Amino acid sequence: MPNTYSQIYIQIVFAVKGREHFIKETFREELQKYTTGIINNKKQKLYAIYCMPDHSHLFVSMKPDLSISDLTRDIKSNTSSFLKDKKFVSESFSWQEGFGAFSYSKSQAPTVVNYIVNQPEHHKRKTFQQEYLEFLEKFEIDYNPKYLFEFYD
Repeated sequence: MPNTYSQIYIQIVFAVKGREHFIKETFREELQKYTTGIINNKKQKLYAIYCMPDHSHLFVSMKPDLSISDLTRDIKSNTSSFLKDKKFVSESFSWQEGFGAFSYSKSQAPTVVNYIVNQPEHHKRKTFQQEYLEFLEKFEIDYNPKYLFEFYD
């Protein structure tokens, strides 16, 4: 019986609505563990995660039976509820609409993992807006600035 084989590495980036600094260091690790559980329950593999105060980066290996949009929707929905239920954030908390998804080869995986786990150092030199626009340019993604995240940097 034939099987399906794939190797799909994706970095997913999404932001807090209004770019508020809602993700606090006091609960960042708990949020990351919760997110890891969501990804594992969806039978995907997480390689790296870092939740900055106003945005999150995830690096996952995905199976082709789940779309990136569905995984990201489930992560955003469930983590939003988790943060509110734990009273880590106010009831008005939400993630911005949309996300970025960037694909990589297996040989690039260690570099991407290192990039994500070192987000705090990276953002001492570069704003989220600069970072995100560089991703769009690097991956040659056509975009309309009107539909980008709300940037307040």
